[in-house]
Amino acid sequence: MSAKDAPRRGKSRAGEWFTPARIAVTVLAVLAVVFIFENTREVKIRLLIPEVIMPLYLALLAMFVIGVLCGAYYFRRRR
Repeated sequence: MSAKDAPRRGKSRAGEWFTPARIAVTVLAVLAVVFIFENTREVKIRLLIPEVIMPLYLALLAMFVIGVLCGAYYFRRRR
């Protein structure tokens, strides 16, 4: 009997897919999508002199991207 033919013991295929980390990431992704659809109103953003009007979710997304880039730069420089 080869390893492919041997019966699987322990976790099933569904058990391999639904790990606690994957469930948490899925829940966070769903919450992020709900957050985006709930925050579509336009806001005024002022950075020193210019004033920009844009949807709130785009402003938050821009700040998220800037934060990710700063974090990536910090951890890359740390190595």
